[in-house]
Amino acid sequence: MDERVRQAGEQYELAIFQGDMTGLAGVDRELDAAEAELALARGKLLHAHFVDGREGKESRELELFQRSLELYEALGDARGRAEALFWIGCFHQVVRDDAEPALAALVSSAELTRESGDELILSYALRHLGIAAHRDGRAEDAGRLLGESTELRRKLGFTEGVAANLVGLIHLAIDQGRSADAEALLAEATALAQAAGAATIVDQLAVARGRL
Repeated sequence: MDERVRQAGEQYELAIFQGDMTGLAGVDRELDAAEAELALARGKLLHAHFVDGREGKESRELELFQRSLELYEALGDARGRAEALFWIGCFHQVVRDDAEPALAALVSSAELTRESGDELILSYALRHLGIAAHRDGRAEDAGRLLGESTELRRKLGFTEGVAANLVGLIHLAIDQGRSADAEALLAEATALAQAAGAATIVDQLAVARGRL
């Protein structure tokens, strides 16, 4: 059992049997935080089902991310808000292919993560902003954003995340006619993905290799 849920049960008994109401407000906040985390986790699982090509519940996914954002806003949790905003942006970009709300949420997420210091979520926001720039034909912005995201992931030791970003940079290099750069990135990304056991990224790299 989540410790916050256990403490809520204890506080209930104190309130009912001993008349001690002093801890109720604090327990409410802790349960709101637990609910926000749970909503994010459920939404991410639905997103994974969508990416896997399974029948998903798209409206439910967005509803969960929005509920998480609402709770984090009420709690004044900037880091949590940034994560929820990222997933809202990711939903609009990946599931709905709706650029405008995706961009707004991703930009807000990146701004908040720079304030709160969560470099992992920042790397995700920058990655997807880079993807948006690439789709929009802004190659220079795409390279800069993906590059910044990649450096953060290297710093964090997020090997499979680095390999995933390199896939985008490879396609960008190919689009710009930089074959030598693309081949060097492909070699690095393949080694990283294989070392991390990231089979999905290995498959994506095979597609990129076919463009060379």
